[in-house]
Amino acid sequence: MRPKLYFGHPINTYNTDLEKKLLQIISKKFHGWVIENPSQKCHQQGCQRYRETTGRPMDYFTKEVIPKCSGGVFLAFRDGAWGAGIFKEAKTLTKFDCPIWEINIDGMLSQPILDKVNVLTIEQTRARIRNTNGTTKPY
Repeated sequence: MRPKLYFGHPINTYNTDLEKKLLQIISKKFHGWVIENPSQKCHQQGCQRYRETTGRPMDYFTKEVIPKCSGGVFLAFRDGAWGAGIFKEAKTLTKFDCPIWEINIDGMLSQPILDKVNVLTIEQTRARIRNTNGTTKPY
């Protein structure tokens, strides 16, 4: 069974050219790994299920998806700040002693020190990904 690699990235990069580019880079650098991409329809449905039943959609990822992964790659915002959800996902993986990497928009990988990253609040994260009318902001 091939190991799974979680790809945590801001919602406003889902289904974009940047996401496609980074997935190609990740696939090459982690040859043999299965990439768990939260923008996949099955994960969006799982997230919706948790939203409707518990009111905590992120719990879908931290309780059902991430525990089955062996590592993770995370994309912060352009200024290096980590969204609240992405940070929570990365911390969850480290609790399972899984390695994590940060990827930038150029596809360069590094190993972050989570205690030193700038983490946004949930409200700050939402402000970066959604307009007040609910539409998605550009990354």
